[in-house]
Amino acid sequence: MLGAEDLRAVDEEIVAYLAEGRVTPAYTRARLADDDVGDYSRGYVQQRLARLEEHSHVQNLYDTGLYELVDDPREEDG
Repeated sequence: MLGAEDLRAVDEEIVAYLAEGRVTPAYTRARLADDDVGDYSRGYVQQRLARLEEHSHVQNLYDTGLYELVDDPREEDG
């Protein structure tokens, strides 16, 4: 599992979007641009989501590219 200190600034933004509801890489990329966070490629956003999935923080629902938050890495345990 990742901790808050392991997240990049873009990861924190992605997790914030996930806390609001499910996201796709295309939606997340557009939202990051609209929020003036950065102009990231869809592939880069997909890599960040895959890393969060690898560490069991998000789930790719039925391998469709629709992600939902499972465990928020920004929250401290205990």
